[in-house]
Amino acid sequence: MLYPIVIEHGDEQTAFGVIVPDIAGCFSAGDTLDEAMENVREAIAGHLELLAEDGEEIPLAKTVAYHVNNPEYQGMTWAVVDIDVSRYLGKTEKVNVTLPSRLIHLIDEKVASDKARFKSRSAYLASLAEKELIQG
Repeated sequence: MLYPIVIEHGDEQTAFGVIVPDIAGCFSAGDTLDEAMENVREAIAGHLELLAEDGEEIPLAKTVAYHVNNPEYQGMTWAVVDIDVSRYLGKTEKVNVTLPSRLIHLIDEKVASDKARFKSRSAYLASLAEKELIQG
């Protein structure tokens, strides 16, 4: 899932700050931009882990466009961080779906052509469902 992040610029005296608008209370910092970007990944993982342990819903990422006009973030830089949220969504369940054979063939071709991104037909379908849920 691509979580938008907003970066508060740092300098030689001030750390770079990073806020994750879609995860309440999730923020991080670093002395350099690279360090701040790495630290925010750890902050997101920590927040999602705690939410999962408490049985809370994992927040879906909204788009940058959804947040960009928020006056709270004026003058800051936007980026996205790709986080694999599958481990926080609970155990996998097998479901039976019925699809046209041609569609299944096209899905399998897509998965075969992009093995680095999609390990299976299920992973591909889950990715599409995630995108649709985010866009609302």
